[in-house]
Formats: sequence, C-alpha cells, structure tokens
Amino acid sequence: MKCEIIAIGSELLTPFRQDTNSLYLTERLNGLGVEVAFKTIVGDRRKDLTNAIRTALGRVDIVITMGGLGPTEDDLTREAWADALGIELRRDADIVGHLYVRAAERRWQLTENNLKQADVLAGAQVLENPRGSAPGQWLDTVYGAHRKLGMLLPGPPSEIKPMFDEECVPRLRALLPQRFIATRTLKAAMIGESLADSRIAPIYTRYTDVETTILAHLGDIQLTLISTKSTKEEAEARVNELASLIEEELDDLIYSSSTQAESLEQIVLYYLEMRGATLSVAESCTGGLIAERLTSISGSSRSFLGGAVVYSNELKTEFAGVPEELIEEKGAVSREVAIALAEGIRRRCRSTYGLGVTGIAGPGGATEEKPVGLVYIAISDGVHTEVVEKNFSGDRERVRFYASQQALDMVRRKLM
Repeated sequence: MKCEIIAIGSELLTPFRQDTNSLYLTERLNGLGVEVAFKTIVGDRRKDLTNAIRTALGRVDIVITMGGLGPTEDDLTREAWADALGIELRRDADIVGHLYVRAAERRWQLTENNLKQADVLAGAQVLENPRGSAPGQWLDTVYGAHRKLGMLLPGPPSEIKPMFDEECVPRLRALLPQRFIATRTLKAAMIGESLADSRIAPIYTRYTDVETTILAHLGDIQLTLISTKSTKEEAEARVNELASLIEEELDDLIYSSSTQAESLEQIVLYYLEMRGATLSVAESCTGGLIAERLTSISGSSRSFLGGAVVYSNELKTEFAGVPEELIEEKGAVSREVAIALAEGIRRRCRSTYGLGVTGIAGPGGATEEKPVGLVYIAISDGVHTEVVEKNFSGDRERVRFYASQQALDMVRRKLM
C-alpha cells in the first residue's frame, strides 16, 4: 500500500515554518507496512488543494491531509475534498452541539464561522478530537474504480499525533494486509557520491525488492535500504543481505551500519571509550569545529580531554609547543607544523592521541604555492605520527567542515 501526505498551509511555503507532522506519520505508517510515496505541501487555495487531492487519489491508495480544518476563511480542506470527490458536505448536529458546549465551558462566544468545523463529507466517519475543536474525518471510498482511504487530520502536532494513533491506526490495522518494513542505514566517510554509486550500483540493482537511496553531505554518504515483506524476518533478511554485500565492497569506508545511523563523531567516541583511549586536538583552520562536534555528544568527556584553537603562530608555540623556527622555515600551513601540533597537544594534554589541523579555509590568505582549501591533518599516538595533505574545494564553511570530517575519520581508522 502506498500513501501520500499533503501538508496544507501557505505558511509552510515560507522560510519560517516547517512541516514536521509528516515525519511522525511516516514512522507510524512504515510500522504498518505502508510506504509513503509522496509528500506534498499546498497553500491555502481551494483550487490548488483540490488538484493536489485529485492527483494523490490517482496515484496512491491512502491520502492524508494535514491542516485546514479550522473555522477561518482559509481553512478549505473539507471543501477541497468535496470538490475532488464530487460529493456534498453536511452539517453534523452532534458536532455543532459539542462546539457550543466547548465554547460555554471556556466562556467563549461561538461565532457563525466556527460551525463550519461541523461540516462532514458524505459517507465519512468523524474522528474525535478531545484536544481541539476541529474533528478529523475518515473516508473509505472509490475513486477511478479503485478503493481509496482518505484521512482529514488537524494541523497542530498536539492534535494530529494522538488522533492518528487513537483513531486512524486501529482502522488501518483492521483493513490492511499485514506487512513489515525493514530499514538499514550505512554511512561512509570521505568518498564521493558518484564514486560510491559506481562501486555499489552493480550490487544493489540486483535487489529489486529493496529500495536503495543515496544521500550525500559534506564528506559523508548515507545509504538507506528499505524492504517490505509479509514477515518481519523476511524483510530484515533482505536488507541485511544487501547491507553485507555493500559493506564488503566499501570495506573500511563504512563507519556505521545499523538502524541508528550514528554520526562519525559518535563512532569516534565509541571507539575511544571501547579502547580506554583519550583524544586532544590543536585546531587552526577548523577553529574548534572538531571539538564542537565531539562535545555535542553526551558523555564525550570520558574520552575527549579538550585542546586548543591555535589560530596565531604564537599560540601554536605556547599551547602546542610548535617551535618558532619550524613555523618560520616551513610556514604555519605545512606538513611539519601539522605533525608538531598533533605531537605537542598530545604531550600537553597527556592524551592517548593528539590531532593537529592547519590549513587555508579562505577566501583570503592563499598563495600560488598554498591555495585556498589546502589542509594538513596529523594524528599522533606518541610513537607514530600520520599526516595527510588535502585540497578541499568550496567556500570557507565547506573547507572547514571537510577538514573536520577528514580529521575525525583519521581518528576512526587509527582506532579500528
């Protein structure tokens, strides 16, 4: 069964309001074996909303609208459903009575426009809303010679979530064949989307019963595997089988392979704690970003001791013990200074590992020999020190994030 969720409200088409209700409904629907194939946002225009409902009815089995059930002129969901299905609205006397009682209890004056909340689609069941004034509606109808389920739900999260759980989920369970959706998420660091896909596409395209999606972010690839089967065990077996083959192909590029989709910083802290090790950092071009990412995780103090943001040459010397003559000879952005930062901060903080980062984030400060995006990253354990040279593209923000991602991935690989 496929579903489309339609979020209604012109405010959702501005930069100031986001639709989060659909995330909640999607999770609940997936738990019932229902795939959410489309999510649509429509403003408060009756014609547009009617067209969106008709389009949804023509391509999925279940259509859920969220919002537009209030008393104002721009609350047009009921009317749009009536237009789309070619049916009438009737005023429900019981709802009218409930509205008067509710208004009296709160000492509100019930105006005429409030009564439109009592308009019910012909053939619909009313979904009770004890947390608000606008009831929802449930439709089991036929459109284009096919059976369709429709749900008209309120917009406020405090109303839609309990209404869906209490009123809609039991109805769906009673009607839908038992299906189970299994999901597995794999995450890989420092590999491009196109390169990753060229390596794994020959594998996942053989699994036509598993939906595979690739989401790329700065220095990070997320692979999501979804399979729907009649039993939980069968669905999980399919995603696990495919995940194993992808892990084998990408090998140590994969840093997370679970339903939790851990971040790289979570994995680094997990490895550090598992090995009883500690980490300190000396950051120049990343400006504390590595420390910020690590300390955003609760409990990070067990493994991350701290460090220093050493932008100036003087602080590179004072906090990380980098010799002044080394900076003068090789330059602050150099392989040798990165090594000295890593080794120096490790000694200063008495940590198991020390991490040093220096580079040119831009847009200024570059030369022909040392362009914007040039970054050196070093990690030291007191015996061996590894250093890499990278040339990241993009603006200042991208260069800094790529550098932090590369640095954290170096720590992960050191701990594997």
